[in-house]
Formats: sequence, structure tokens, C-alpha cells
Amino acid sequence: MRKVIISAIAVLLLPAMSGNSGLCAQGQEHIYFVDGFHGGVYGHYPMQTYTDYMSGLLEKYPEWRMCLEIEPETWDTVAVRTPEAYRRFAGWAGSDRVEFTNPAYAQPYMYNISGESIIRQLDYGIRKIHSHFPDVEFSTYAVEEPCFTSALPQVLRQFGFKYASLKCPNTCWGGYSAPYGGELVNWTGPDGTSILTSPRYACEDLQEGSVWQTTAWGNEDGYIEACRKAGIKDIVGMCYQDAGWTFGPWIGYADSTRNGSVYVTWREYFEEKTSGRTDDDYVFSQEDVRPALMWGSQVLQTIARQVRGSENMLVQAEKTGAIASLDNGFRYGQERMDEAWRTLMLAQHHDSWIVPYNGLNSRGTWADNIALWTESTDTICGNIIDEALSSFSAGRSAKGGKLYIKVLNTTGYSRSEVVSVPLPSGFAGSEGVSVKDASGKTLESVLDLSSGTPELVFAADVPAFGYTAVSVEAQRPGKTTGMVYKGEARTVSSGEAVVENDMYRIVFDASRGGVITSLVDKTQDGKEYVDRKHGTGINELKGFFYEEGMFHSSADSPAEVTVSGNGLVKTVTVRGAIDDVPYTQTVVLKEGDRKIDCSLRIDWDEDVRIGKYAQENGFNANRRGFYDTRYALNVLFPVALEAPQLYKNAPFDVCRSRLEDTFFETWDNIKHNVILNWVDLAGKDGGSSLALFSDHTTSYSYGSGFPLGLTAQISSGGLWGRDYKISRPSEIRYAIVPHAGEWDSAGIQEESAAWNEPLLCSTENQRKSGSASYIDVSGTGYEISAAYMTDNGLVLRLFNASGDGDPVKVKFGFNPGSVSETDLRGNVTGTPAVTRSGKTPEMEVAMPRFGIRTYLISL
Repeated sequence: MRKVIISAIAVLLLPAMSGNSGLCAQGQEHIYFVDGFHGGVYGHYPMQTYTDYMSGLLEKYPEWRMCLEIEPETWDTVAVRTPEAYRRFAGWAGSDRVEFTNPAYAQPYMYNISGESIIRQLDYGIRKIHSHFPDVEFSTYAVEEPCFTSALPQVLRQFGFKYASLKCPNTCWGGYSAPYGGELVNWTGPDGTSILTSPRYACEDLQEGSVWQTTAWGNEDGYIEACRKAGIKDIVGMCYQDAGWTFGPWIGYADSTRNGSVYVTWREYFEEKTSGRTDDDYVFSQEDVRPALMWGSQVLQTIARQVRGSENMLVQAEKTGAIASLDNGFRYGQERMDEAWRTLMLAQHHDSWIVPYNGLNSRGTWADNIALWTESTDTICGNIIDEALSSFSAGRSAKGGKLYIKVLNTTGYSRSEVVSVPLPSGFAGSEGVSVKDASGKTLESVLDLSSGTPELVFAADVPAFGYTAVSVEAQRPGKTTGMVYKGEARTVSSGEAVVENDMYRIVFDASRGGVITSLVDKTQDGKEYVDRKHGTGINELKGFFYEEGMFHSSADSPAEVTVSGNGLVKTVTVRGAIDDVPYTQTVVLKEGDRKIDCSLRIDWDEDVRIGKYAQENGFNANRRGFYDTRYALNVLFPVALEAPQLYKNAPFDVCRSRLEDTFFETWDNIKHNVILNWVDLAGKDGGSSLALFSDHTTSYSYGSGFPLGLTAQISSGGLWGRDYKISRPSEIRYAIVPHAGEWDSAGIQEESAAWNEPLLCSTENQRKSGSASYIDVSGTGYEISAAYMTDNGLVLRLFNASGDGDPVKVKFGFNPGSVSETDLRGNVTGTPAVTRSGKTPEMEVAMPRFGIRTYLISL
């Protein structure tokens, strides 16, 4: 990361080569140091010179060791541009003096992307490195940046890693891991898997006077002395130099290394310099990852939404292709999907999130390139989905008679949801239509004529990982069976607007910005969710406009509230202003759906400064105004719950929060306040609860005296002194789910998966109704993390999101051949038996909660 070269050089030119201070002579400890390089073709890597530079260091300093965190795609360019240097380095790549410690394709932070994305980052990265250096072994996961998440032990072990490091001593601008323990720990993930790890020691402090280092960055006297007092015998420090730096061995060489440090690779340290074992089990919480990025800034908000949208579309494209393949033999070209993953993985690069304004290449900044990369991913996946849906039939448009609509479900459980499908031109007039399922049952439906294109809205029952096809028939005059909606709406500009469906009764107060002043859940005996004592209402926008020195709220001004409804879907549109800046909030209720879907658009026409204060020194100030999210523009959710406990999901994990609040203001006091997909406020003893979903990774606020808040906007000076401005309208999407009980018993993870993988619809003339379910994990607490076809069969990856760990049955709607359980490298680890329950093939599966298992199923 070439963000801090000038500052780093200044620090390095202090007395770095102090020689042996004599500390070792006083005890029996040994002092080691892990040196190496970080970067790559997208981060920073002097392409014409650096490969030779690294080889030259290895030749010049025979006792030196080198660990590498180089973007795997770098070697493609090196091989073309400097072939002699490439061949020279290839001779070193598999030696015991060189260790590749992070093969992730684009070095993502990990905590901010999906678990499936993490697997693909490592899988594609390992394959790319092996295509250049086949003899490289991956033993230790170690990184320069805080690229950690709680589920990594399980993922790493399934890729064959034996060791890990939780240190990132010299680049902590965007955060760090929590301090814990001493020499070695068993880093234990949420599923119970452990990996032997060098932690950020409990005595490894944040460097005084720095906002980017811990004391382990250079094996200086204070760090060694602290380690000795803590009883650490095999002390290790670490620094991964940014590719481009030419300081040579970081802390000297031979007899002049600082404090007599001995250079080692991480693998060498674990296997030859330590006992290689410990009884200290470090049960690592997601809150032990302590990140602090520019959450709520317009540029990061845009990036996060683009990445999440592409993540969702990619896994859904693979699953849609798998369903179509099982149904009719459809196959997409794997090279297309590989390219879709490649461009998504590049968009997940850590630099794109922490320095989005930095120039990257001829196509502009990181933010510019992410827009192009995710657009490429979305285009490829959109085409694959369309082709897969078309493969079920000829796909001809109908101009009369019956039309068939296929509704496809890519999740592993059955769903009953309201869907909307545009009808072919001329198919239906104002008389309406009749919708019937395969049994001939007439389904509740609405022909929505409120826009130029007729939309058919109906309630669909769709089986797990499969589809249903319903027939649609235009009605003759006088024989209408479905409701026709022509766009009736009512608008309230003062007073209250009341909206009801089968699940909720909601009151919007137009005189107070359209906030929700009452939310009654009919399924919980009329439970009222709005806490009227501690907030204006749900969906209030509130933030500190620091140039004006005051908080502004959407509730300070009246709004126009428009209510429309076609019988199955009710839509509320709130148009108001906050400090004269127009905004539009849309709230959608669907019959039978617990999710209250919301979107927000703020029509900024100039930069408005939002945050705690104007940041004068964003480069090396410990105190930073943008950290305190209470002063950001928040969407607030003051809810009346009894002693709620907060939960939040993470990649392959759900974390019970241990924080009293999320509030901090300084770099040395960072708290984990990240929402990946959802947070849940669970009422006491299984009482009423509320989940909040976000369509992008961002921050949330919560604590005594402050309701749950979703960060919607900041605008201020930020990291590296960059000014994070507002330059265009902002848009986000979120949802709330009132429910009883905690997240697992309430199926919140399933609701989130359904929200991110919407039902897919296509119109066709296949001349029959029907349905099919190919994989069913309904009622198990499991999710289908991935399903895709290969030349060897169907790859199915399951995640136990909320199951209790007891064996469950996975049902198949096809005849599987052999089934092999594999690790993430593809090595066979078991052969589950396929039995039959009646005519249905099924497989018994057992894994701990938050476990992942992969199966290769021949057909």
C-alpha cells in the first residue's frame, strides 16, 4: 500500500540500526523477525525492476528470509514484461527462504465481503500462483493490512493452511486486531475450528504517536522488553514492506540486526523456532476485528453497494445455471464465470475501500475502476441468468391465449412471496387476467396498469432451489377473476397516513417529515415497535451539519406522504427535506412478507458538511471526527424492546455483541461497528425483536441514549487528509423485520438470503404448468452458499447458519450418482451415503453451527 511512503521513510531514517542492545543476554528468549513485501500490479509494484530487486536481496543476504503478499495476477504481467527476471525469481519461489502468505486474488479486507467471496479469493489466487510456481506451498496466512474475519480458521484449514498471524504491525490505518495472549494461540473460529496463530500479543501496544503501527513493526527495545515481561520466549516482530520500497532487510543484517533479531519465514518460525503447540484457545469474536473506514462517505457507499450487488448476482447466476443444467442440460462457458469472478475480486481489493480516490491506472481512480469492474461482472451474470431462464423453453412471446410464467428460487428453502412480472405487449387489456398453478388453483393476482407497461403481480409458492410455472390467461369482458389496479393513490401533507396489510399497521406522520410514529405487528398480538419516549419515530434522518454547528432532522419539517396499493403490495412514498435538501423515502409492504422494504434517495445539489467537526489533520491525527457515527446522518430506529441484545452477521458467522456502545473518536480506541448484511436487536427472554438489513457494508450506531442507527452519509476531511465530499444524489436500500425471539429461531438469516437473492421470473410459451425442486434444505437452518456445475458434476456448498449441529437431511430432486465431501482444495474427505425416502433421494449431513461443507455430486 503506497499511501505512507513519505511518512514511512521519515520513520525509518530514525536510529533503525541500533545493533544488539544486549537485551537477549539477560534471559533465555529468542528474537525473530518476519520481513517481506506487500503489493502488486493493482496496488504498487515497479514492474520493470522489482522482481530482480527481490531476487537480488535473496542472493546478497543468504541469512535473510522473505514472506510475500503479492497480488497473484502480478506474475502474469511480470512474465510478459520481464521474462528473464521472472525466470530468475521462479528459482527462488519454492525455496525454504520464500513463503507466500496471502494468496487471495486481490487482498480483500475479508470482514466486508461475503463468505463465498472469501473462498473464491483464495481459490482463484492459489490457482493463479500455482500456474506460475507449482511448487509453492501455502502454510501460513499473514498480511500487512487488517485482512481478518472470524471465520478464517475454518476457511484456511480447508485450504490446507496450518498457521496464521493476527499481526499487521506497520499498516493499521484502517484498523487492527484486538490484543490477546502471548507467544502462540489457537485462533478458534465460530464453528470451533482452530489454527495455530501468532496473535497481536496482549503486550503489543499501538505505537505511541502513530496512527498506523503497533510496537511489533521493528523489534525495538520497548517491544522486546514488554514481551520479556509478558513471559514470551520466542518473540517475533513483523513488517511487510510496500513493493517499491528499497530498504533491503528491514532491521539490518548479520551482526547489525536490531536486538540480535533472526530473520525467519512464518512457516519456519512455527515449525522450527517454537514448540508448535499451545493450550491457549483464543475464541475470536468478529468484534476482535477493529476496522475504521470512511463509512457513509459517498464514494465508499457507492463502492460498497456496487460490490454487494455484484456478489449477489454472481452467486445467483451460478445457481440459476445449475438449476437449468439439472433441468435441461444448460451450460454456460466457465471462462465467462471466471472473468465475472475476476472483476468482482478486483473490486474487493482493500485499497479500493481505504483509498478510493487514489489514481490506479489510465482508467482513473480506484472508484472509477470499481465501477467498470462491477459493471463487467453484472453484464456477464445478467446474460447468464437470461440465457439460463430462456433454456427452459423456446421463450417466444405470447400475443394471446395462455402465457406461462416461470418463477425461479435460488435459495435452499421454499418461499411464498409476491412477485411482479411485466406482461408482453397486447397480452392483456383492462379486463384483467387469471393466474393458475399446476393443480389448476387460481392464485391471488393483480393486473397493475399504473405505468405504461402492464405488470402482473401475484402470490407465488416456489419450491426450494427450483421453480414453479404458472399459467396466465387474459380474461374476456365480464369474466375478470383478478383485480385490476389503475394507479389510485392518496396523498397526505399534514396529519397522519395509516397503511395496513396482513402483517402490520403503520402510521406515518406527515407533519414530522413522514416518520413512522407507530408500527404494530399484528402477528405478535399487536406489539407496538416505536419507542415514542426516546425518538421521534422510525426512519427519521438526523445528523450534525458541522458548518452550521447544529443537528438537523427530517422531522423538523413536514413531508408529503403518498400511499398507493394494488391489494398485494402497498407503497408509501415520503417526500420531504432536511435543512432544505430534498429526500425521498419509499416503504414497501407485501402481503405475507415480514420484510418492510425501504429505500432512501437524498437529492444533494451541493456539498453539505456532515460529521462531528471539520477534520484538520486526517493524516496522523489520533482524534477523528468521522469516527463518531452519532454525528453522521443516520436513519434512526427507536424501538420499544425490553433489554435488547444486539447480534450481527459476518462472513460465515453471527456475532453476539459484547460492546456497551459503538461510540469512539480516536484511532487507538476503535470499536467494531460494521454491518455486513444485518444487525438484530433481540428482546429479552425471546420477546419482540427487530432486524435491520443493509444493501451494503457500512457502519451502524447503538448505545445508551442512542437508538439503532444506519449510517447514511458523512462529508468531511478523512484518511490521508483527503476530502470526502458529496457530489451527487445518494441512494441506499434497507429493510426492517419485526419478529419474536432471537435471530436464529426467527429465521433472520434466511430472510436476509431471500432479500439478497430475489425470485427470478421469465415469461414463456412452454405450454405447461409445473414445478421442480432440485435441492431442499428447508427447516434445517442450512443455506446453499454456492451451487455450480463443473465437468465432474455439481459442486454444492452448504453453510450451517442456524442449525443446532444435529444431522439433517438434504433432499434432492434429481438422481445423484456418487457424492464426495471435499475440502476447499477439492480433496475428498468423506463419502456421504445417498438414501431414499420414498422416491426422494436424500443425504444426511452434519456440521457444527457456522460450519461449511462442500460436496461434489456426480450426475
